[in-house]
Amino acid sequence: MQSNAYLLSPPHPSSYLSNAEFLYRNPNFRLNSFLNKRKGVCVVSSSYPCLTYSSSAYSNSRKWNNNIKSGYDFRCCNKAIERAHETAPSSNSSNNSLSQRLELGVLFCLWYVSNIYFNIFNKQVLKVYPYPVTISLIQFAIGTLLILIMWTFNLYKRPKITKSQLVAIVPLAIVHTMGNLCTNMSLGKVSVSFTHTVKALEPFFSVIISALFLGEVPTTWVLSSLVPVVGGVAMASLTEASFDWVGFWSAMGSNLANQSRNVFSKQLMVKKEESLDNITLFSIITILSFALNVPLTLCMEGVKFSPSFLQSAGLDVRELCVRTLLSGLCFQAHQQIAYMILQRVSPVTHSVGNCVKRVVVIVSSVLFFKTPVSPINSIGTGIALAGVFLYSRVKQINKPKISE
Repeated sequence: MQSNAYLLSPPHPSSYLSNAEFLYRNPNFRLNSFLNKRKGVCVVSSSYPCLTYSSSAYSNSRKWNNNIKSGYDFRCCNKAIERAHETAPSSNSSNNSLSQRLELGVLFCLWYVSNIYFNIFNKQVLKVYPYPVTISLIQFAIGTLLILIMWTFNLYKRPKITKSQLVAIVPLAIVHTMGNLCTNMSLGKVSVSFTHTVKALEPFFSVIISALFLGEVPTTWVLSSLVPVVGGVAMASLTEASFDWVGFWSAMGSNLANQSRNVFSKQLMVKKEESLDNITLFSIITILSFALNVPLTLCMEGVKFSPSFLQSAGLDVRELCVRTLLSGLCFQAHQQIAYMILQRVSPVTHSVGNCVKRVVVIVSSVLFFKTPVSPINSIGTGIALAGVFLYSRVKQINKPKISE
């Protein structure tokens, strides 16, 4: 707390009484001494920077007193103090910055950990229960339940969705459903590491879809950064021990669906009257995806999660249910945290973080499942991920041009 001197012409004592409400509402503004009539000095203890107010002569004191009675000059003083408070550097700014960085670091750690466990539990379930559409339905059901609980207990504000917004979000929900379904199909056929190596091709699909639907013309540097991505995935695919065409094309389909969702999201956010924050948008997409997945599951796989069916298949019902539940919780967690991070950082930073996350998931899955990896396969995966990182950096430097 510092002591600041405000040079004032002698105000009328009653002005302090008339502005008691101001002093009450501004606890940081405390008067150490009311008035020194002899020198015309008022000493104020506050966190505001030094401000000096003066009148040209003591002979104008009567005019000052009249203005004080009308409250004009005191209001001007209040406004000046408020402006000073807004522009002054806060003493807690460094602490706030540190806490924000710590919070962001915790979110990134939770994002990576939840994604690792999602892939591990998901792979374990799909190994013994090869019904990816049903698994996708259960994951969306768990997410929908958590979102409804969040809205019911006001953990996050329940949105008011208009008809036009709902119509605009339905395509997002469709591609989101297909993206998750294709990912589960790929995980059921090939290793986790190979699925995520193929999913490193997301920038390739992003460039193509953005050019077709948004008119974004990629620069030469952006196209050049895609060469190691495509080459690395091709090298890893040729030497993959668990290679399967269904798993490969399912991962490719997941890339197409996820990047289409991102493009449709951009188009939705451009319309201010229909824009929503990221977490609300994801919540509505999850609920719609659950509704879309119900008839899809019944048509493609039927009812395959009943206790009688699981027992007849010779499965450990309790273990399967626990791992499926954990898989659904981790799925919702890593998706929700990803949107929370996106609200706090730039898209480029989020893209780089996603690249690092993919590396962590691949390494952890190889170690956990003891996946056999050849040297050429490792080199190809490394080249692809390095290309993704290079793509993120190039996108930050070279903004895409919009074709007219």
